[in-house]
Amino acid sequence: MNIKKMIPCIYLYDKKARKGLSDDTILDEDPVKLALYYANNDSDAIFVFDLSGNDDKAHDEALDCIKQICETVNVPVYGAGNIKRMEDVKKLLYAGCARVALNFSKESNVEILEEVSSKFGKDKIMVSIKDSAELSKNKESIEKYACTILFMYHKEIIDAAELCNLPYIALLPEISLEKLIEMFKHENIVGISGDVICDNVENIKNLKNILEENGIKTTRKKIAVPWSEIKTNSDGLIPVIAQDVKTDEVLMLAYMNEEAYLKTIETGRMTYFSRSRNELWVKGETSGHFQYLQSMYLDCDNDTLLCKVIQVGVACHTGNKTCFFNNLYEKEVREEHNPLKVFEEVFDVIKDRKVNPKEGSYTNYLFDKGIDKILKKLGEEATEIVIAAKNPNPNEIKYEISDFLYHCMVLMAERDVTWEEICEELAKR
Repeated sequence: MNIKKMIPCIYLYDKKARKGLSDDTILDEDPVKLALYYANNDSDAIFVFDLSGNDDKAHDEALDCIKQICETVNVPVYGAGNIKRMEDVKKLLYAGCARVALNFSKESNVEILEEVSSKFGKDKIMVSIKDSAELSKNKESIEKYACTILFMYHKEIIDAAELCNLPYIALLPEISLEKLIEMFKHENIVGISGDVICDNVENIKNLKNILEENGIKTTRKKIAVPWSEIKTNSDGLIPVIAQDVKTDEVLMLAYMNEEAYLKTIETGRMTYFSRSRNELWVKGETSGHFQYLQSMYLDCDNDTLLCKVIQVGVACHTGNKTCFFNNLYEKEVREEHNPLKVFEEVFDVIKDRKVNPKEGSYTNYLFDKGIDKILKKLGEEATEIVIAAKNPNPNEIKYEISDFLYHCMVLMAERDVTWEEICEELAKR
């Protein structure tokens, strides 16, 4: 049986989250915050519907918001709504969406299915279907060019799941638990979305437990190593190192007892045992600086845990990002050049020149002359790379590429683009 997933929705309109496709009640003023709330409550993905309509400015703002959501959450984001041409699909994928859903109630979406599937890959393309008749009409092309069906009419979902041999995600209103279990027992129904999830996000973990008890596989977190196999100290505790999953920065050291260990795995929030207060504590419960567990490792002696986490805010009570901020000793050695670190250091200097001009600085000369001068120099340096590439001496091309990258960073600073954004974009390719 396929693993079943819980997928809440965000209906995006005017940079806010609405209650539903046809319900314009504002659910949340901050869709990014709402997405993070969904992701941190054990959701498996998030649908984001762009409801901006034909307003180009609103559409661009919606894309910016979707990009922010994709950058913030640690689950796949599925983009839907306001798709008219292939360019719209590309923009959603480039914003960070794992998949894009074409609305087959629009003939223009039906017409571009083959084109977008061929260009971006079948695994990136879903179709949303309003009823069984629409599915039957387009069955052949959907099976050939799409990877998943988002079925909008819940009363026909069981019968519709027999029509097409693809995974289905059902957009559901509030329904009974018995009906939900019945749906999930169908092999082709692999996910549920809609009000039944959005209105019960905090109960997703309980729902997964119930489904598992009924023989339905979910993404429920399971304990890989029982507490009995972990070596504790004389107080029955194990040291836990928390590390930022994005930066690899070591954040803090704390301790867990068995209850904290089980609660951390169950809730996904880092829970420790306070030796001074002799009680459990959830990191961030009072400050809001929660740590969300992404992965957990046990060392070779089974006596230390390493937990990679998403850190909200800072880890240290002093206000520092990490508890390890006191530098006691540092030997001067030849620095190994981490490429990204070098790029960031040079870029930081360029950005500082933009804010704090320095007399005689070539960087400030470029900023003062403006975008046209920066682009002219960038074009010249690109040409120099081509010329250098014809030279048998490899050093020359190295020098020219360095010049080109410097001017590229000046352009990035001028247009407020960061290396992190560039790296994220490259990682998607």
